[in-house]
Amino acid sequence: MSKHLFLISSFFLFQFSRAGVQQTGQQKVSSDTSIVDEKKVDEEIDEVISSKKPPTKEKVQYFSQVTRYGFKNLFPNYSYNTNMPYEAQVNSNAAGFMQEYISTHANYLTQMKGWGKPYFNLIEYILQQYGLPKELKYIAVIESNLKSGAVSIKGAGGPWQFMPETARQFGLTINAYADERTDYYKSTNAAAKYLLQLYGQLHDWLLVMAAYNGGAGRVFSAIQRSGSRNFWDLQYYLPEESRTYVKRFIATHYIMEGNNADWATQNTSPGSFKKMPGGTSYSNPYDIQPKLNETELEGIEVQSISGKFNSLVIAKNLAMDIQQFNHLNPSFDNIITSNGNYDIRLPEDKMQLFLSSKYQILNECVQVLLSDDTVITNPVIYQKSPYDRYGTKRTTKKKHKA
Repeated sequence: MSKHLFLISSFFLFQFSRAGVQQTGQQKVSSDTSIVDEKKVDEEIDEVISSKKPPTKEKVQYFSQVTRYGFKNLFPNYSYNTNMPYEAQVNSNAAGFMQEYISTHANYLTQMKGWGKPYFNLIEYILQQYGLPKELKYIAVIESNLKSGAVSIKGAGGPWQFMPETARQFGLTINAYADERTDYYKSTNAAAKYLLQLYGQLHDWLLVMAAYNGGAGRVFSAIQRSGSRNFWDLQYYLPEESRTYVKRFIATHYIMEGNNADWATQNTSPGSFKKMPGGTSYSNPYDIQPKLNETELEGIEVQSISGKFNSLVIAKNLAMDIQQFNHLNPSFDNIITSNGNYDIRLPEDKMQLFLSSKYQILNECVQVLLSDDTVITNPVIYQKSPYDRYGTKRTTKKKHKA
């Protein structure tokens, strides 16, 4: 009897051990996703969101590793491989929408790849400072067509289309004197934090985009009603605008990153841009050559410069609205990139500030340019500006001798 009990016990022990081995093997196969401790990710994200500083180098590296799994429902290997055909690796559910979107929007997006490069470089530089995938830069394309002055009917503003309450939540100032939603550098930092916060809640970039458009509450409702956290399974539980928003991102990514030999249109002349949904037409801002009137020319100084300067970085450091800079210096990024020099026009006070910090600004511009392959964590330190955020010269109290 004891012998039979021993054999039965041995059999069950063997089966249990075998199941454990199989389970371990399965865990190894799926370790790319299961190895991520979501609770730890959420804690690290909360710490960064509550801080006024970008994350440390260690956190950037950590976020870079864990957030890449967020594209698991778009690409089988979590990211786009430029050496493979796009259609062979993107989720098949997106194929039909991509072709439809390409037929109406490929033209202006193709041209944006050229004139939008300075914007994309700056956005990527900031996203990488938070360990976020650089592909998220295309959200700014969908939101505003990279227009810093874009304003929606509902009151969202800037390239990332922040509503006032959300903008203030992530540290942007909005008052009668300033609206930092239009500041590319500051608003992109705020957007990076917001996207990081949404990722901490959803752990999937397609769901994050749906939440960015329609709110996290609607995404959680779709998850609950569908019983799935896979966008393709729950998409029809989302508002139509939100699911279309996600597909627009995928199609935009395809046009910007994929091989365009099959879909590039013949009509690529300047100004031949299509209309965005809703009937709003856009044109290439560098095709416009505004003329300055006599009033605008008063107090304007001209200085010939050369080097890898970036309009967004210059405007940020001069506390200058990017639209005003582009008005004074049309086609700045295109011309200085192709010719290597430019006669920059600035108000007298801004020119003094530019000349005093010229090489520091150039250094930051170069860092942004190189940020395609490099994560910059060392801050660039500038001398304190003699002008306040509104361009007024600061006054200093003179010390009286005793």
